[in-house]
Amino acid sequence: MRGVRWRRAASQVGRSVAVWAVSTLTMLVLAGILPDFRLQSADGDSATTIAMTAAVGAGVFGVLSAVAWPLLVRLLLLVPALVLGLLVFFLNGSLLLLALRLNPSGQSEAAPETAVIVAAVMSAVASATGGALAVRDDDAYRRRLYRLADRRRRSDPACPATPGTVFLQLDGVGHDVLSAAVGKGLMPTVAKWLGRAPAADGGLRPSHRLTSWRTDWSSQTGASQLGILHGSNHDVPAFRWYEKDTGEVMVCNRPTSAAELQRRAVERTGDGGLLGADGASRGNLFGGGADEQALVLSIATRRRSRETRSRAGYFAYFSDPANAVRTALSFVAEVVREIAQSTRARLRKERPRVGRGGLYPFVRAFATVVERDVVVAAVTGDMLAGRTAVYADLVAYDEVAHHSGPLGRDTEQVLGRLDRALALLENVAEHAPRPYRIVVLSDHGQSPGETFRSRYGLTLGDLVRAGCGLPVPRRAERTHSGAEARAAVRAALRRPVEEGGGRHLPSGRRPEPLVLASGNLGLVSFPDVPHRMSKEEIDARHPGLLTTLANHPGIGFLLVRSEEHGGVVLGAFGAQIPLDDLDRTPGPLAAFGPGAADAVRRTHSFPHTADIMVNSFHDPADGEVLAFEEQIGSHGGLGGAQARPFLLSPLALSAPAGDDEELSGAEHVHRVLRRWLRESDGPQVPLETAPEERAA
Repeated sequence: MRGVRWRRAASQVGRSVAVWAVSTLTMLVLAGILPDFRLQSADGDSATTIAMTAAVGAGVFGVLSAVAWPLLVRLLLLVPALVLGLLVFFLNGSLLLLALRLNPSGQSEAAPETAVIVAAVMSAVASATGGALAVRDDDAYRRRLYRLADRRRRSDPACPATPGTVFLQLDGVGHDVLSAAVGKGLMPTVAKWLGRAPAADGGLRPSHRLTSWRTDWSSQTGASQLGILHGSNHDVPAFRWYEKDTGEVMVCNRPTSAAELQRRAVERTGDGGLLGADGASRGNLFGGGADEQALVLSIATRRRSRETRSRAGYFAYFSDPANAVRTALSFVAEVVREIAQSTRARLRKERPRVGRGGLYPFVRAFATVVERDVVVAAVTGDMLAGRTAVYADLVAYDEVAHHSGPLGRDTEQVLGRLDRALALLENVAEHAPRPYRIVVLSDHGQSPGETFRSRYGLTLGDLVRAGCGLPVPRRAERTHSGAEARAAVRAALRRPVEEGGGRHLPSGRRPEPLVLASGNLGLVSFPDVPHRMSKEEIDARHPGLLTTLANHPGIGFLLVRSEEHGGVVLGAFGAQIPLDDLDRTPGPLAAFGPGAADAVRRTHSFPHTADIMVNSFHDPADGEVLAFEEQIGSHGGLGGAQARPFLLSPLALSAPAGDDEELSGAEHVHRVLRRWLRESDGPQVPLETAPEERAA
């Protein structure tokens, strides 16, 4: 045993010396390149003196980074994560200036802006060198991973030997997209799990099964994740909707709305959520009842405290200066990549295409780099701390697909990087104090297609105004995209998500209708009428509105309340199908496939369903829809791949559904995940009465 310890110590010392030597060499090279950075006096020094100055400077900088950096991050823990990420370069440069000032030779100096560059390069080189030397050293790898673990768990009792479960959500990745990526070799880790690529020993043995499931009518993260984590997405008709009783526009990625939706779900089910027993929620809209939460939108408006901040997230990640610098450099690279890709698409005149300028490159970089790195690091810490259940959301694909389309080279690159994150977590599981089962799932897919405005030259709001006999503005107003990444950025900056449509309701005796878009799902409400209007009332008030909408070629169908039939689906050429007759005569719903009628009937029963629910046209041949927002990859309604997400589960767990059973709706997925947690025979999620029974 003593010999093993000596060998470990010698290995660690050897790597430290190698990193120090490479850092010294890097400092010498930079001193020769950068005019404002020198390691010798004005009169000149010998090569030996210069080398000694560089060696001492590199050593002092390394010690300061190891000792002072965690203290600085701890002091700045209340600073929003994105701001802290932007401070990385400044803090690192300050440490280098301090190291040069502490150098006994007293000959070295650097301009502040040059110090930032030198420190960034040295940190990146040191990180790369240390990582390369530790690739085949399991003990070193274990130590590097444990730096990300939650420090507060050290005094806790040993975790049980029963398996823990990690639920990793790949936001917006549809079943068909995942299958195609595996077939193209873009996701080797998933391919190995499915037995379509060789394992480490060369065999083809599947460890997971791939299952598709069907979303509710509102095929978006708010409805799906609320149902998955809390067991109920009742009364979530869309991504954004108007509630007449309060006069508020609810938006799923607004912190106040997310908190209210979570409260309603908990009240309806009588249960805290999927993660109530030793759980962690990372990067989600909702907490799921977890004690540990990081980048969770529903707590973004709360005052920062020990309960609402996660050291396994920001602190554990940014306390390593190499991690911080690597993320910052990757952030810049992603901004450049997006600018290059959007420029190429514009020069090639690709269609469909939407604008990708302004702040979007930075929003994309946050989603694909910062959010991914922090969430993966937090999950790593949770696994090494032995938590029972972890649920995390990676929004990278969803953000890119909205603007680049769900299929293509841009999104394929993102899928490859997500697969590498899965591989990392698989390696972490080998070093965790308990076995882990990794479940990968998505909340919805994305359907391709040009925007409604691009095809017809007007927005849904313009069409509604025309049907009401109101003047139509010449220039259509740009709609909100609703991407989750924007909410994550605003939450990181502690800035509330605002939606202009809900704050400026029209004034006058008869206010204009309020039109809101959620992907290819539109909602029309009349704010001055306190109840949900019926078809008969709408026809009496605006005789041409429903006919104008139903007969437009870009509209698939409408849902309205009927005084005679309770609820009806309207389509072109006067089609009017009562909800009770949809199974026999699907009418306009025929193009949307099986399950559409049930989804529409369920939404009709919600208290806050809009006066008119509008679903865009859908072409079953190519899966295209027409988004009412500026997105060429959209989700939110019925039609195409958006309604077919996936569930990738270990074979060690029971099958998600029976042979003749369809996995339908987010609440159904919630029940499956709860069952899997019970199968672990570990700390149990309370289920004296099933949530779905209490909600009935």
